[in-house]
Amino acid sequence: MKTIKFIILTSIVLFLFGLNAQSQEGGVRLPAHVSADGDTVPQIVLPMVYVFPTLNFSSKKQEQFYWKTVRDVKRTLPYAKAIGTTLLEINTAMEGMSEKERKAYMKSKEDDLIGKYEPELKKLTLSQGKMLIRLVDRECEKTSYELIKEYRGGFRAFFWQGFARLFGANLKTNYEKNDKDKIVERVILLVEAGQL
Repeated sequence: MKTIKFIILTSIVLFLFGLNAQSQEGGVRLPAHVSADGDTVPQIVLPMVYVFPTLNFSSKKQEQFYWKTVRDVKRTLPYAKAIGTTLLEINTAMEGMSEKERKAYMKSKEDDLIGKYEPELKKLTLSQGKMLIRLVDRECEKTSYELIKEYRGGFRAFFWQGFARLFGANLKTNYEKNDKDKIVERVILLVEAGQL
């Protein structure tokens, strides 16, 4: 019952905020739908609101783990999304290139990306690095190991996998949203919707 009241109250507040923001000289401009019989009905698109059952933590350690997961997702999700976007741009740009042109392009792109992101990525904690590996798999539908192997070669993939293993990470980690990453998926949805 509280959830329904919350949703109704949120809808009313968003509606009133939208009216206030769109007021022009005493009038309101809203998108509308005109039905077949000529009736005009205003349309308001509300943002997606996710409602999950309340989490009941059995221990303080479990609650700390949840909030650490929230922190890690908030810190690494923008980087994972940037990686996904960059890969789309790279794939589009490399269409029709010769092997020599592809290598030169990848080298220049790698230098640009290292210059842009390396200082920030060095500040990530180990748990945030592991989270980034999982989120890259979520965004790109390929593990970090597969991406390195595809774009930079098998030797580099092997080298970085060995380096990651030294710190307890694994570049071959898959994102399993319906299994071990259920809580992470929940946090991602709430963060993207602005609810967390």
